[in-house]
Amino acid sequence: MISLSPSRTFKSLMTCAWLAFALGAHAQQVLRVTAIPDESPTELARKFEPLGKYLEAKLGMKVEWTPVTDYAAAVETLVNRKIDLAWFGGFTFVQSSVRSGGKTIPLVQREEDAVFKSVFIAGRDSGINKLEDLKGKTLSFGSQSSTSGHLMPRSYLLAAKIDPDKDLKRISFSGAHDATIAAVASGKVDAGALNISVWNKFVEDKKVDPAAVKVIYTTPAYYDYNWTVHADMPAALREKIAQAFLDLNPATAQGAEILKLQRAAKFVPTKAENYEGIKSAAENAGLLRGLSQ
Repeated sequence: MISLSPSRTFKSLMTCAWLAFALGAHAQQVLRVTAIPDESPTELARKFEPLGKYLEAKLGMKVEWTPVTDYAAAVETLVNRKIDLAWFGGFTFVQSSVRSGGKTIPLVQREEDAVFKSVFIAGRDSGINKLEDLKGKTLSFGSQSSTSGHLMPRSYLLAAKIDPDKDLKRISFSGAHDATIAAVASGKVDAGALNISVWNKFVEDKKVDPAAVKVIYTTPAYYDYNWTVHADMPAALREKIAQAFLDLNPATAQGAEILKLQRAAKFVPTKAENYEGIKSAAENAGLLRGLSQ
């Protein structure tokens, strides 16, 4: 039996501890980030760039933007831990929670996301002025997995006793909110449903003419977007990420730029329970079937 002196034992323990720390640090040298593609890839990358630089400084690690092709890919990459941090809508968060057996954790959301809304839009001369006027018309949703561009608009249509699959002439999926606006503005469809903040931004930037396209209905408020991580992420890193978002200050030049790009007044903590209403809406619409692992 080999006997070690106290000093050698201490040195051995310190060496093991240093190696464990080094290996752990090596394992998380890069924070991989993605987002549901609810806007064009170039717009998402533009919005993320200053946020990525800010997170690198706050976390002391490289931050890597990883675009995905569709909403389902965003969910799967986080569930399978191929990325570390994802910008989800309420519905994609619910999907990730179901797919992972409850192992995804929403950290923060914009203050606006606690009272988020969708809008239905239509051509100014379409003759559509309320939800009931959509019967027999063509309508574009966004992505099938979009909270504000499909799930919640569908839910409110059903509440108004309008079954989009039976009462509308045709429904389509544009894939993104900006594409829905384009489809309505070009006359490709009679009406569309989308995220209210994208609509407001398009009006503000004069990318859509309110004289040609109008809002016919604004939904009641619901919880929507959040930044989500996998439960396997170390708690200390989760807390640092959440705090970085909470520390964004509109009184500073950097904070003001990032918050404006994220269309946020500020970020606030959130929790999985906030999205139970969305989960119930998705279950009622049969949109969670076959998702469980």
